[in-house]
Amino acid sequence: MIKRIILASAGLAFLLVLFLFGKTTTTKPNLPQPEQTLPVFDISAFIAKEKQQLTPTQLIHISKIENSISRGDVKNQSQNQLYQLADFWKDSVKLFPPYAYYLSEAAKLDNSEKNLTFAARLILENMRREDSVALKSWEAETAASLFERALKLDPENADLKVGLGSCYVYGQGMIGDPQQTMRGIQQLLEVVHKDSNNMQAQMVLGIGAVISRQFDKAVERLNKVVAFDPNNLEAVSWLADAYAGEGDKKNAVKWYEQSKRLVNNPAFSREVDERIKALNTGP
Repeated sequence: MIKRIILASAGLAFLLVLFLFGKTTTTKPNLPQPEQTLPVFDISAFIAKEKQQLTPTQLIHISKIENSISRGDVKNQSQNQLYQLADFWKDSVKLFPPYAYYLSEAAKLDNSEKNLTFAARLILENMRREDSVALKSWEAETAASLFERALKLDPENADLKVGLGSCYVYGQGMIGDPQQTMRGIQQLLEVVHKDSNNMQAQMVLGIGAVISRQFDKAVERLNKVVAFDPNNLEAVSWLADAYAGEGDKKNAVKWYEQSKRLVNNPAFSREVDERIKALNTGP
């Protein structure tokens, strides 16, 4: 069973991701140590390998797309080709990495804020629930590059800044790179300094604080988010873990119980009960 990469202290948030995306089994997560070299995902090699698994009909179809460029408006033809390749991998093969790659390349060629943002958010969302460390890192870098390009077109867009900061926190920060976590936090602080009521920025900052073991800051920010939206499952789950990390068992149990009410899933409740039991029997 594939191991999801997440901080050991973020146990409830880990469980929540599993249940939100339909996975109900867990393993003890292992966080890469700073001195370890993370595996690198090679998208070109991945696509080449996957093409070997295509049916003859699919190979003929993709070959036609790949050789569709002719004289004339090469830029528009190239952009259309990239979108067709993206759709092929999404619809015919149902494989996300090639779809994300060609979609991102098309968005870069188009260089419109709308398309850059669409591709960035799509890849960011998939990256958050990715199991593979190498693929998670690649998706984080790809989404971040798209957000950066969009920000050049709209430098004051707070949503784009939150998206970029989220790439660093949820991506390599979650994998175990403290520098990337702090990079994301700095990006997000720019947003909350101008608008302290930006709850998405406050939540990701709170998550970043849990990851960097600044539990007091995490509790402060995540309490603000759940006060604004008591039904925010993600904020509640990380708040429970923040209190657990801080050693405040009473409040940790309070928010663990709240998560059970919000999720309302017997299997999830059993997992959380085990976590509460472990918390109460710990030092």
